[in-house]
Amino acid sequence: MANPLKQLAGQTMIYGLSTILARIINFLFVPIYTRLLSPESYGTVTEFMAYIAVLQVVLVLGLETGCFRFANKEGYNPKNVYSSAFVTVFCISATFLALMLAFASPIASALGYDGYGACIKYTGGILALDSVTAILFARLRQEDKALKFAIFKTVKIMTETAANLLLFLPFPQYCARTAAKAGLEISALTPSDVWLLHFVPAVPDFSYVIFAIFISCAVCALLFIPDFMRLSFRLDRKLLGQMLAYSLPLMVASLPGVVNDFLDRILFRYFDTNAQAWRSSLGIYQAAVKLAVIMNLFIQMFRYAAEPFFFRKAKDKGSRELYASVQEYFTAFCGLVFLGVILYIDIIALILGPQFRSAVGVVPIMLLSYMLLGMLYNVSMWYKLSGKTNMAIWITLAGLAVTAAVIVVFMPKYSYWAAAFGHLASYVVMFVISAVLGAKHYPIPYRWGRLVAIIVLMGATYGLSMAIDTTFFSEATIGSAPTGQILAKLGIHTALIAGYAAAALTAIRK
Repeated sequence: MANPLKQLAGQTMIYGLSTILARIINFLFVPIYTRLLSPESYGTVTEFMAYIAVLQVVLVLGLETGCFRFANKEGYNPKNVYSSAFVTVFCISATFLALMLAFASPIASALGYDGYGACIKYTGGILALDSVTAILFARLRQEDKALKFAIFKTVKIMTETAANLLLFLPFPQYCARTAAKAGLEISALTPSDVWLLHFVPAVPDFSYVIFAIFISCAVCALLFIPDFMRLSFRLDRKLLGQMLAYSLPLMVASLPGVVNDFLDRILFRYFDTNAQAWRSSLGIYQAAVKLAVIMNLFIQMFRYAAEPFFFRKAKDKGSRELYASVQEYFTAFCGLVFLGVILYIDIIALILGPQFRSAVGVVPIMLLSYMLLGMLYNVSMWYKLSGKTNMAIWITLAGLAVTAAVIVVFMPKYSYWAAAFGHLASYVVMFVISAVLGAKHYPIPYRWGRLVAIIVLMGATYGLSMAIDTTFFSEATIGSAPTGQILAKLGIHTALIAGYAAAALTAIRK
C-alpha cells in the first residue's frame, strides 16, 4: 500500500510544479506589465483573462473527469473513451473558433475594442487549442505519464514567457529603429516594413499578452502531434451519451466557483464608479491583487500536498484530530505570510509601476480573503471525505450570490474596494456554511478558540505595526526618508513578525 501512495505523492509534486511555475512567472511579469502598459490596457488584459477562464470550463464539458471515470471502468475501452471525448471537444471547439473568426470584428466592437478583431481571433484560438489539448493532457494523467505532462506544461509556460519578453522588450525597439531609418513615425509602420505587424501593433498594448498566450497554446498543440496520431477518431454515440450524463453536471457544478473568482473582473464594465475609466480601475485593482498572489501560491502548493494526505489518513485512528491540527498550523502560517507581505509592503509595492500603486490598500483585504479561502479548503474536506460532494455546488452558489450582491450594490460608489470586500464576504459566508454543515455530517474537532486566537494575534500584530508607523515613522517611505529610518522601521516590523510566529506556535502547542 505504501508504494502506490508514494507514487501518488510524487506525481502530485510533479503535476504541481508546472502550475506553481506558471503562477511565479506570471507574478514576475507584473513589473513589466505595470511599467510598459497603461492601467487601461492592463485592465483589458484582465477582462480577457476572465472570459477565457470561464469559457474554458464550458468548452471542455467536464469530459476530463469523465474520461478518468470511464477509462477505469470495467467493460470500457480507454482508447474509445478518449477518442470519443476528443472528437466531441474538437468539434465543439472548432465550431466555436469558426464563429469567433467569422464575427471577430462585431464582437470586438460590441466589447468596445474597435480595430482589435485580431485579439478576438487569438482568444478563440487560445480557447480551442486549450480545450482540445485538455483531453490529451487528461490521457497523459490516465497513463501515469506525469513527467511528460510536466514537460509539456513547462514548454508551454516558457514559450509564453519568451514570447512576452520578445514582444515587450526588443520588438518595440526594433520597430523604433526601423521607423527612424525610414524617416517615419512608429505608428506609420506597416506589415511590409515589419512582418510581425501583421499580428500585433508596434507600440505595446494588451494584444501583446493575448498573442503570447496564443503562441504558447499553438506550440503546446504541436507537441501533441504524436499523441494526436494515436487516436482512432471514432465517436461511440452510446458511450458519449453516458460520459456526458456524468460530465455535464460536473461542468455545471464547477462553473459557480470559476465565475465567483472572476466575476468582479467581468462586472467592472457595468458597475464601476467611473464608467468612462473602468478599464483603468480594473487594471489598477488587478495589479494590487497580484501582490497578494504570494498567499495564493502557498495555498495552491498546500492543496497539491493536502488532498492526497487527507484521503490517505481518512481511515487512521485519530485522523480527525490530525485534520484539526493541520488547520491550526495552516492558519498560523497564513498569518505569517499575511504579515510578511503587509509589513514589507513599502518594498513589495515597488514591483508595481507608479501608475498602479494607488490600490495597494486592498492588498490586506485580498490577503485575508485568500487566507480564508485556504481555511475553507480545509474545512470543506468533509464533503469529499463523506461523499456528499453535491453540497459543494450549493455552498459555492451561496458565495457567488454574496460576491454579486456586494459588487452590484457597492461598486458604483466604491469601485475596486467593493470587488475586494466582495471576495472577503463571499469566502466568509462559504466558510461559515461549510463549517456548520461539516459539524453535522463529518464532525472534526476544530479548536475554534485557538483559530480565533491566531487570527486575533495576527490582527493585533498588524494593528501594532500601524500604530508604531503612525507614531514614529509617518514619513518613512522609501525614496523620501533617510536609509537609517527605513531600516529601523523594517527592523521593528521584522521583530513584530518574529513575535507573532513565536506566540502563534506557543498557542498551537498548548
